[in-house]
Amino acid sequence: MSMRFKWVYLAFALLAMLLVACKQGPAANFIGTDLTGTQFGKPLSLTDHLGQPRSIDDFKGKLVVLFFGYTHCPDVCPTTMADLKKTMQLLGEQANQVQVLFVTVDPERDTQAVLAQFVPSFDPRFIGLRGTVAEVAANLSEYKVYAAKVNEPGKSGYTMDHSAGLYVFDQQGAPRIYLGYGEKPENIAHDLRLLL
Repeated sequence: MSMRFKWVYLAFALLAMLLVACKQGPAANFIGTDLTGTQFGKPLSLTDHLGQPRSIDDFKGKLVVLFFGYTHCPDVCPTTMADLKKTMQLLGEQANQVQVLFVTVDPERDTQAVLAQFVPSFDPRFIGLRGTVAEVAANLSEYKVYAAKVNEPGKSGYTMDHSAGLYVFDQQGAPRIYLGYGEKPENIAHDLRLLL
């Protein structure tokens, strides 16, 4: 291979790499885990705290932040919901382009009325979702969310062990980011702004 041919070959290889990079666009610098290109099973389909059937497809055009929790949770769930409230405040006007969905992992106690009191108390735009035990279990499985009842003495009778991260979907309904429990509102807002 002549030296001139090697340089031409190298130039074409570099050009091809640049074209591929341009086509893919710049990599997003998410603080959370980038889920771009991953697929979940069936789209979320449950009933909201006003009794309306809801699917994740209902929110196309907005970013969706999905959190699985329960209203009797002593710490993790109210803390996460308060962090999401703060995130919305940090986003200002952009918060209107974001939909927070709280999916109960405890449908036996989290009735429509309980969700209607709990979820919008953090932000009136937030929506609580529930279903039958079987419907909730199916959705937990589709989103790879762990939830298990833990019997404990006391007035509530049991608590729920569960995954506590946030799933973020883009305006087309595709999964884009996973944020672990305890992520600061400033970091959540940072990642949401990158998608907006």
